[in-house]
Amino acid sequence: MKAVLCKAFGPAETLVLEEVANPIAKANEVVVEVHSAGVNFPDMLIIEGKYQFKPPFPFSPGAEAAGVVCSVGETVKNLKIGDRVIAMTGWGSFAEQVAVGAYNCLPIPDAMDFNSAAAFSMTYGTSLHALKQRGNLQPGETLLVLGASGGVGLAAVEIGKAMGARVIAAASCAKKLHVAKTAGADELINYTDSSLKAEIKRLTNGAGVDVIYDPVGGELFDQAVRSIAWNGRLLVVGFASGTIPQFPINLVLLKGASVVGVFWGAFAQRQPADNLANFQQLFSWFAEGKLKPLVSQTYPLHEAGKAIDSLGQRKAVGKVVVCVR
Repeated sequence: MKAVLCKAFGPAETLVLEEVANPIAKANEVVVEVHSAGVNFPDMLIIEGKYQFKPPFPFSPGAEAAGVVCSVGETVKNLKIGDRVIAMTGWGSFAEQVAVGAYNCLPIPDAMDFNSAAAFSMTYGTSLHALKQRGNLQPGETLLVLGASGGVGLAAVEIGKAMGARVIAAASCAKKLHVAKTAGADELINYTDSSLKAEIKRLTNGAGVDVIYDPVGGELFDQAVRSIAWNGRLLVVGFASGTIPQFPINLVLLKGASVVGVFWGAFAQRQPADNLANFQQLFSWFAEGKLKPLVSQTYPLHEAGKAIDSLGQRKAVGKVVVCVR
């Protein structure tokens, strides 16, 4: 089979496409024939050696795939050959086949195509876990989403609306804000043209926002945290800006606020029943038309490096997907 390989830590342009042996399912695994693979910010970090996990070389990046089960391990009972699944792989999805634990697979809803399925698990799984388990977002509360046109940000906008919140979307340009508005955002902030802090104050009549969803970090974090409401929750999702901010801890005291880390991958492993319940809710919202994964760009397998690079340069709106078949 063909696979995109990382043979040494470095930029996306160093990835190579090569023929490798087909994977063989262990007892508790299935082999998935990959049709589409989602591209996510951790893909860039993992090939540069900056992620929490460092797979042995050579490895394929790609943390999520959508495809068809083509082989089943001897102890697997819940899946069979021919099943359409979302596979949460961690890495390995930028290949024609990938072996993955059966417990990390979810059936694809009948109405969902492979590209949408490949764009679903990490963004929507992360965002619902963030807003439900970590942020305890309540109907009627105000949610601020930074980087609101990116994969996780756009998912947070849709989920926030589905949970009954008033959603303020913040992004860097009018085009990105239009995407967030289409996804259901109630208010928009262009933080290139105006002060994020001043706009939040204006839109909330000085009260601040109840929950801040931040996958960006950097300067935006500094402005947003000073705009948090009493008993507010700041969700640390990621650092797409490339800068890990320093937190002024006195604000936690003054606002009675919480700073909460969001690590969906660990949550899914440690609390599988809660994660499954989250996805049942997500699939229900998808069936109701409340969630509409936006795949803005697709790349063939041999251009997976370009797909990662487009995300790294923060050019992407919604999700980028590698089409393997």
